[in-house]
Amino acid sequence: MLYSPIKFRNVELKNRWVMSPMCMYSCENGLANDFHFVHYGSRAQGGTGLLIVEATGVEPKGRITNHCMGIWNDEQAEKLQKIVEFVHQNSESRIGIQLAHAGRKGSTWENKQISLEEGWETLAPSPIPYHPSERIPHELTVEEIREQVQNFKNAARRAVKAGFDVIEIHAAHGYLVHQFLSPLSNVRTDEYGGSFENRIKFLIEIVDAVNEELNENVALFVRISGTEYAENGWDINESVELAKILKNHQVDLVDVSSGGNIHGAKISVFDGYQVPFSSAVKNQANVKTGAVGLIKSNNQAEEILQNGEADLIFVAREILRNPYLAVQGSFEMNEECFFPHQYLRAKISS
Repeated sequence: MLYSPIKFRNVELKNRWVMSPMCMYSCENGLANDFHFVHYGSRAQGGTGLLIVEATGVEPKGRITNHCMGIWNDEQAEKLQKIVEFVHQNSESRIGIQLAHAGRKGSTWENKQISLEEGWETLAPSPIPYHPSERIPHELTVEEIREQVQNFKNAARRAVKAGFDVIEIHAAHGYLVHQFLSPLSNVRTDEYGGSFENRIKFLIEIVDAVNEELNENVALFVRISGTEYAENGWDINESVELAKILKNHQVDLVDVSSGGNIHGAKISVFDGYQVPFSSAVKNQANVKTGAVGLIKSNNQAEEILQNGEADLIFVAREILRNPYLAVQGSFEMNEECFFPHQYLRAKISS
């Protein structure tokens, strides 16, 4: 099953391995460079079914750091297009991009907030900082919220023009969209706060706006935090309910991670620790899901799929260690996987 194809709209993935979006903190002015070309190109040469480019800011204040990637202008999109074209021309991998806004967790470096002179004023649904030592973020007005929805829409348009096969909206890990979802970071009293329906409104508006830029040749994923590990916070039950609604708004897969919104939350971390969240969302909401979180081996990934706990396997640290994870796994499991024709002399068992 790990090496079986799967289709989202007209986008067919050759296998279930996905390179999870991971920030590289290596851009200047949000521009991809030679490092990114090699970084993503090498994972495509390794047979990964889908690569997802790191969290990419939909506006300058949407970045986590001032070295994060952006797609708020055409020059940035053109740099990314070169990577997309290489992947399409030299592998069987599909490639996606994660559109993101850091919100109150922006303007940082090495996990610490930097000064306004070096960084920028952060934004949030409510004037509550992520950490008490940080500046109070600017509370978005309703008009500014709608401007952010438009930023996501514009970024999606550029991403489609650049040739990406998948758009993923980042609604996890305590970044802006997640901040709206959580009753702990969103204490608004208007149409974007309070009830579950109001707190998910920002995300649903983004989904609908992005979908206006897509067609059957570009799939739409959403990454959520299944829980934020905090009393009275966003939890798995709300994630299931959200997933049901996302499905009705033409979201093709829910990528289920966890945490990130509450500073100091206690998380028990072990191999596959987030898989139960993916399983709950998949089976209770009847949607396709991606599992992520210390998935390290073929056998572990195969078991998750066979148990019906996910449809895709998102891999982060392990694929940094080993760009050829997918193709090497296919050797071990005697399965077919893309292997560069330039390297065929190495496709032997001895």
